[in-house]
Amino acid sequence: MQPNETNLENIFPACKSLVTRQAWSALVARMDTKPGPEKFPAMISSLSHKLELPEYLAELAELETALYSCLQLADQVPSSVHQKMINPSLKMLELHWKGLDKALERAGDPKIQPASQPELMLVWFDPASGCSRAQPADHRTLTALKIVSEDQPMGSTALEYKVNLAELHRAVDQSASRGLILAPRTRLGRDPAIFQPHDKSFERFMHPRVFTLQWHITQVCDLNCKHCYDRSSRSPMSLESAYYVLDELEKFCTHNNVRAKVTFTGGNPLLYPHFDQLYLETVRRGFPVNILGNPASRQRLEQLLEIQTPSMYQVSLEGLREHNDFVRQPGYFDRIMEFLPLLRELGISSQVMLTLTRDNMDQVLPLGEHLRDMTDLFTFNRLSAVGEGASLLMPSYAGYESFLHEYIRATRDNPVLGLKDNLINSIRDENGHKPFGGCTGFGCGAGFNFATLLSDGELHACRKFPSPLGNIFQNGLIQSYESEAGRKYRAGSEACRDCRLLPACGGCQAVIYSLGLDPHKDRDPYCFYSNAPAA
Repeated sequence: MQPNETNLENIFPACKSLVTRQAWSALVARMDTKPGPEKFPAMISSLSHKLELPEYLAELAELETALYSCLQLADQVPSSVHQKMINPSLKMLELHWKGLDKALERAGDPKIQPASQPELMLVWFDPASGCSRAQPADHRTLTALKIVSEDQPMGSTALEYKVNLAELHRAVDQSASRGLILAPRTRLGRDPAIFQPHDKSFERFMHPRVFTLQWHITQVCDLNCKHCYDRSSRSPMSLESAYYVLDELEKFCTHNNVRAKVTFTGGNPLLYPHFDQLYLETVRRGFPVNILGNPASRQRLEQLLEIQTPSMYQVSLEGLREHNDFVRQPGYFDRIMEFLPLLRELGISSQVMLTLTRDNMDQVLPLGEHLRDMTDLFTFNRLSAVGEGASLLMPSYAGYESFLHEYIRATRDNPVLGLKDNLINSIRDENGHKPFGGCTGFGCGAGFNFATLLSDGELHACRKFPSPLGNIFQNGLIQSYESEAGRKYRAGSEACRDCRLLPACGGCQAVIYSLGLDPHKDRDPYCFYSNAPAA
């Protein structure tokens, strides 16, 4: 075999797989002694009819040439950046055949037949994988590239073009994960001296790119639930102070190279007198918004939709009708049953949350069946027996483990049943399944990728138990997050230090606290992981 042929085989493996040995030899023979690969597509085109080559072969060669060219640009792709930028190796090819990327992936497969149809193809060197990649340029990806290349403010763009802000962020994040867009590395990370990923499946829980601020914008509520974590009287926040909070959140994101989302709750956040102004300003600054509240009228929802569709609207149920209405308010179950179809009709993603107690544990799966076609997600948190919740009973340890096994079996058939409690990872691990992100997507995210802000400025690591980090008006968000208290909550319990599930679990610090134990030292008493380190 001639050196030239070897070189061409390495650059054009897909093309070679689609032609006969004689045709390939003829193509190689016609190339110059030291040809550049960019000449090969034209050579194929000139000999296509004579050698009876596939009609699309010349463009496939053009695509493989681009892949080779991007690989030569690897040194021009920086290993780190200070702000988002388009990958400098990116090429856009205007092709006349659709599906050539599949012909690359499954070279030689006779079932792959590209169609004679225009397609824009993106080709680039991906620094994460160390190789060149190609994909068709869909609208979502082109939007992300346009936003970054023109440095468009994400929030203003979403408002101007009436598009969903969270979707814009996801489009940019997805392109960044593929290396099309280069983004600064997040500065948020678990302490590697404590959290040691035992395999690659745990590495993704070490460095969050999104920080959630759960903002209790008001204590005012139209309910008086028997399990409420906080019914204390707190000073309301002025609109000016609320804008200061957004200033602090912007500084935090810039300082840590993360983006943030805001979850408005309360009380009932829609009862905050300046909610619409604050909602608009939050979106304008580029923060997607979730709402955790109570049912609202069509008119009220349409007012919000005029500004921006919430990323998600969460309501709560505590069981079937009789039990739920005992805990929350007579008639509340039926209000939710009327509200969920309204959310779906208006195109608002919905979620139903339940606080799990000993008295409603047997109602979870029947309720899940009731909600099967009514909501996008139904999940639960274990009761934290603080505040009003101290009067309710927590599940028994043995009963809870049995319930979790039954719940996981039910998720196979009911798509609305979501996974949230960190301890579910114990069952997944014992069944040989990869870990999932737990309560906040990063195990126990208290003070890590999650913090709670109360209406008087108090910052807490978690919404379900007293876990003070500081006051945003006195200490600022960055200083409160980086405080000694913040580091302790992020570290979790000393009893979990040697557990392989720690990066995705950590139990529930709120439950540990509400049982009179120390969340910095004691393990979640509900932990049943067979490979957990000795207490």
